[in-house]
Amino acid sequence: MEKFINFRWVCFLALSLTVTLSAYAQDNVVDEVVWVIGDEAILKSEVEEARLSALYEGRKFDGDPYCIIPEELAVQKLFMHQAELDSINVSETEVLQRVDAIENQYIQSIGSREKMEEYFNKTASQIRESLRENARSGLTVQKMQQKIVGEIKVTPAEVRQFYSGLSKDSIPYVPTDVEVQIITQLPKIPDSEVEDVKRRLRDYTKRVDSGETSFSTLALLYSEDKNSAAKGGEIGFFGKGQLDPEYANVAFNLNDPNKVSKIVKTEYGYHIIQLIEKRGDRINTRHILLRPRIPESSITAGNARLDSIAGDIKNNKFTFEAAASIVSMDKDTHNNYGLMVNSNDNTSKFQMEELPQEVAKVVDKMKVGDVSKAFTMIDAKNGLQVCAIVKLKNRIDGHKADIADDYQNVKEMLLNKRRDEVLQKWIRDKQKRTFIHINPNWQKCSFKYPGWLKK
Repeated sequence: MEKFINFRWVCFLALSLTVTLSAYAQDNVVDEVVWVIGDEAILKSEVEEARLSALYEGRKFDGDPYCIIPEELAVQKLFMHQAELDSINVSETEVLQRVDAIENQYIQSIGSREKMEEYFNKTASQIRESLRENARSGLTVQKMQQKIVGEIKVTPAEVRQFYSGLSKDSIPYVPTDVEVQIITQLPKIPDSEVEDVKRRLRDYTKRVDSGETSFSTLALLYSEDKNSAAKGGEIGFFGKGQLDPEYANVAFNLNDPNKVSKIVKTEYGYHIIQLIEKRGDRINTRHILLRPRIPESSITAGNARLDSIAGDIKNNKFTFEAAASIVSMDKDTHNNYGLMVNSNDNTSKFQMEELPQEVAKVVDKMKVGDVSKAFTMIDAKNGLQVCAIVKLKNRIDGHKADIADDYQNVKEMLLNKRRDEVLQKWIRDKQKRTFIHINPNWQKCSFKYPGWLKK
């Protein structure tokens, strides 16, 4: 079934980094106009750049890309033309946020800002300029689609009728869902371990200040934030509200890229920070993160404390919910009676693969209502090793969607279908009112929307 979400590829074409192998496209493709939509031309080089970009992203085409891509570009131009008529605007803030996100994604993927520039054979400023208008186009298309679709509502009767009309093979399989409560505690860290971390960070600062070595080299060698370490400690552009408050307060007060900050303690560990660039209300920094070593004796003691708490819960001295509210150090669940929340949809339901690996391994063998023995895990939010116990609050085994138990899933299927129908009808109507010319050499395609070739 075609879904509304499939139109994300239209937006992706606009958001894709059009500098991707653009030098190749310009040097090896004899350019020509292959489609004309209204007063907008689609060039052969545009199609080639989009194809190469799709290959870079790992997209698989169900058909000839030289048929699929021009049609997708043409659909995008239909939306863009209507957006101009309807005065759909995208704010500069939205554009810059999207550009920053894409630039950071490419830096992370390629390895560093310098490697990104080398890969695309352009400066970072030139890459951002290419991204800027493409981001604006993609966001405009999204807003135009949202306006066309509007607010679609369906009644319970319509959802039931839709479900009853699904063939057996069309009914989706709903994977196993679980609801899990958790209590975590951070093992005690000896003062000597904290002082050792601070000593090492002070030594790194001296080495940078003396010119003995660069901050980025030290980050690559020693930082325990492995994602940024591979990029010389660079984390990319963020607004103040997107960073840990303690980190942000120090970082945004830096003005000299040659200076190293004081030691900063956050929930992630201890940092030193170096400014790379300020851009409006966003900042790009590099950092070195070190975490104090937790001795095995502290982990053993932490697990013993939680096993004792688990024993008291099983003996009905107090509930898991009460214990989570009082002793758990997990700030995301502390005020929620320990109930874990899935960041993908902000519900308490998880598929097993969505849980932290250590939690999933324990929960897989539990029955509803069981409280686990203590175990250690890495906190995904801050990378720290913590001791934990969990309770399996609920489990719904994998099954074919049922209208009674999976009403929201079925409802979303129907809403996607309705949204897609609205957009497809709009595209077919827009085709009839738009001048379209396709180069004869590019007409031998089985198009999704036959209206491109007017009789």
